[in-house]
Amino acid sequence: MSGADAVAVVARVFRTARKEPAPWRPRSHFMEYGVALDGDGGVIDEVLVVPMLTPRSYTREDVVELQCHGNDLCLRRMLRACLEVGARLADPGE
Repeated sequence: MSGADAVAVVARVFRTARKEPAPWRPRSHFMEYGVALDGDGGVIDEVLVVPMLTPRSYTREDVVELQCHGNDLCLRRMLRACLEVGARLADPGE
């Protein structure tokens, strides 16, 4: 996911496995383990999140990778969860 809202979108679906009560604060280029949640708070999958924050990304904008298990069900649920909280699909050429 990339763009100005990438971190905010991921923050709505990702919960870190750390015991801290604070909200997720991404550190650029550091992988973090946690879970992805659907709109009802149910766990979709265990995930790894890799933020690459501006200006230290290839596109010079915030980029956040969500790495989940590769089966169709997980991927579709992850995509739906992200779209429901503000992500959008890339347009042709983006």
